[in-house]
Amino acid sequence: MSELRWNPQLQQWVIVATHRQDRTYKPPAEFCPLCPTKPGQFPTEIPAENYEIVVFENKFPSLKTPPPEIDVAGSQIYPVAPSVGVCEVICYSPDHNRTLGDQSVEHIYNLVQVWTDRYQEIGAKEEIEYVFIFENRGEAVGVTLHHPHGQIYGFPFIPPILQKELNSAKEHHTKTGNCLYCDILKQELEDQIRVIDQNHSFAAFVPFFARFPFEVHILARRHVSSLAELTDEEQYDLAKTLKQVITLYDRLFDKPLPYLMVLHQSPTKNVYDEYHFHIEFYPFNQTATRLKYLAGVESGAGTFITDMSPEYQAKKIRGEIK
Repeated sequence: MSELRWNPQLQQWVIVATHRQDRTYKPPAEFCPLCPTKPGQFPTEIPAENYEIVVFENKFPSLKTPPPEIDVAGSQIYPVAPSVGVCEVICYSPDHNRTLGDQSVEHIYNLVQVWTDRYQEIGAKEEIEYVFIFENRGEAVGVTLHHPHGQIYGFPFIPPILQKELNSAKEHHTKTGNCLYCDILKQELEDQIRVIDQNHSFAAFVPFFARFPFEVHILARRHVSSLAELTDEEQYDLAKTLKQVITLYDRLFDKPLPYLMVLHQSPTKNVYDEYHFHIEFYPFNQTATRLKYLAGVESGAGTFITDMSPEYQAKKIRGEIK
């Protein structure tokens, strides 16, 4: 069973995908389905003895083309729609124990090119409105497979957080004539106190309004709305920034820091010139052993409470505070 059900309270779609209860859950390393298939050993989802980067369809997709038959009848207040779309897995490395931050800049640059290719190819499909590229890393964020990998969802609608960002960008542009994200970046570069890394093409910083502990945003210095608009030089600079941010994260508590990494870019249908490509990281560790949980105020009211100032967080990430 897999279908879209409308939430009339929040005016957004919920994906009901009951078959995902059966997906692979924390297998031992010798039975990892994302490792290469070695002669005479456990057959994985990748029928090759080695690879650099590989992309394939998720075996337990929340969205699929063609979609399954709808299981329930909708109504005027409860519309139901097919769960049409795309779900892909992208494996960063054949090495089970090497994280994205362990890869060379050149390897991450290749990954950026793969992301760009998938964004364009999936986005060109008639049924796809939004291509969402992300990584869940670490058990603290619910990872069920430890092999270094990310995911790509091709949505038949614009997800609500992205729609909110698009609306805010359009409203700011209408009021000021400026890009909201260019103005945010200008302010952060002027303040400098929250910046943790910068190069010719990108800047990484803990935002003034950080919600998660050690949250970091990466913004393109040039106004571009998606990966597809980046030059080769900018793609390489993005790879350098990604490696530096993840390296700083892993030095924070001397271990791989669990996080969510999400790429925010323009939808693939229509034109959104006022939007600005960026990447957001959401860690959950407040200390080496204490996690941030989204409790009553965050989950029930949608208002975040942070226990550390963004300025302190940036100093901590940069290594200025032990």
